[in-house]
Amino acid sequence: MAKFAELWTEAGKNLTGIPWDVYPRPSLRRDSFYNLNGSWALAVGEKGTFDREIRVPFPPESLLSGVHQVFPDGTVLRYRRRFSLPESFRTGRVLLHFGAVDQKARVYLNDTLLGTHTGGYEGFSFDITARLREENTLLVETTDSLKDKSLPYGKQRRDRGGMWYTPVSGIWQTVWLERVPEDYIREVRFSTENQRVTLELIGPPGGTLRVKTPEGALLAEIRDSRAVLDVPAPRHWSPEDPYLYEAEITAGEDKVGSYFAFRTLETKVIGGIPRLCLNGTPYFFHGVLDQGYWSDGLFTPAEPACFDRDILAMKELGFNMLRKHIKVEPELFYYACDRLGMVVFQDMVNNGAYHFLRDTALPTLGIGKHRSDRHLHRDPETRRRFREGMESTVLALEKHPSVCYWTIFNEGWGQFDSRNRYEELKELDRSRFVDTASGWFSCGDSDVESLHVYFRPVRLPGSEKPLVLSEFGGYSWKLQGHAFNLEKTYGYRYFEDGASFMDALETLYRTEIIPAKDRGLCAAVYTQLSDVEDETNGLVSYDRAVCKADKTRMRAIGQELTHF
Repeated sequence: MAKFAELWTEAGKNLTGIPWDVYPRPSLRRDSFYNLNGSWALAVGEKGTFDREIRVPFPPESLLSGVHQVFPDGTVLRYRRRFSLPESFRTGRVLLHFGAVDQKARVYLNDTLLGTHTGGYEGFSFDITARLREENTLLVETTDSLKDKSLPYGKQRRDRGGMWYTPVSGIWQTVWLERVPEDYIREVRFSTENQRVTLELIGPPGGTLRVKTPEGALLAEIRDSRAVLDVPAPRHWSPEDPYLYEAEITAGEDKVGSYFAFRTLETKVIGGIPRLCLNGTPYFFHGVLDQGYWSDGLFTPAEPACFDRDILAMKELGFNMLRKHIKVEPELFYYACDRLGMVVFQDMVNNGAYHFLRDTALPTLGIGKHRSDRHLHRDPETRRRFREGMESTVLALEKHPSVCYWTIFNEGWGQFDSRNRYEELKELDRSRFVDTASGWFSCGDSDVESLHVYFRPVRLPGSEKPLVLSEFGGYSWKLQGHAFNLEKTYGYRYFEDGASFMDALETLYRTEIIPAKDRGLCAAVYTQLSDVEDETNGLVSYDRAVCKADKTRMRAIGQELTHF
């Protein structure tokens, strides 16, 4: 039986007080915020007693939760939290928000069922005004079954190991309350074109939009839930200049803060080569694969500032993009990318059955990479849930200028009828690049030719579409004292010391990746940002304590790769 180390991040070691005590929704900010994170009572099983404590919002399988236990598949976990509202919440309406619960939740307040939710990566809310008392008891029942392949599950697996990770369950994002007026702003949506910004909102139909610019504030009247404003000489968002326009929206008795950015994406043929362009000019997206796992919190880092530190660590190595791999993060992650300047290539979360031979082994060898996906994964429920998840991901993240690229399917996992999935996604969002099939099984329409290359030199084919190397590398250097699995390790090429690791990494970029740019390569995603459990192929260790790569040499590579 393998031996596992308890690895703590520095933030996890020093965590005190209420975790994640930060307003969780930067795109729709109000003054009212009552955080329900912290210590909750936990009962295991439908009839179990509340004899444990768990620290929310960390999944029970994590160290930071205080439970640190993987429960049998389908176990019912019951969370209980008692609270009294502050005086400021005694008027208007009160909303209860859950950032995410994996996978199914039933929510009760004062013994009354508020409602249910299915899906491990989406937020959901309830209006609890009519059910409130002086003293309140909130009960959340959760179940999670990875045997049900119809629900998106990402890299979670009961028999974890290799490229599969410890599963999570239960509450894994912030639980919070806010007070709103009787008629309140439910949603705001900004869109930009040329120098014009358009606001559409759901809520009171009239009000005022105020936008802060370097030259001063601009005002527009909201009529019929819509406002239009021209911003002279708008400043465009990019990783080099991540400029965000702060906005204030007043409608009826409600007032919220938000933000937006000017940013364009398009494909142009330049010198006979199709190029991905950011703000009208060719741009090389130089990135790393980001699994979004943490040694002490699994799905949930110790604090939101951990997102900032990961982003800045990759920028310090010369990268300008993260491929968020088969996971949807809390909004604070995307806000960090927006304000710090990091492009996100966002994956949809896969569901459906995975088969190693069909989905990985044979395609890696170049066998069966172009098979039809029309009749794959034919279960109607599995297809329906994937489409629902794709739509909810786009609607949740379209507000973020850092999100520039959608990946629908990865290496065939759960892939089906990709031509129609591409059309559906384009109907939802025509402003971003769409990678229909990252790796192989490229049977349908796509904005890019997307390839994974491991175990062989990078030799890219000619293409009428922009070429994206959406995974490569995976070089492994296992650091003693910072490894999770003390006996096993996983990677695609192994090194015993830092010097040989860095030399090989630099050689890979200089002999295979940089030359490919002149042949049409527009983006490259190195595997990966950090070690994750058995995988020791990260540029930083799993506990984020050590950067394995030489920063000076990596920045020089990045400057050469991104220069046109």
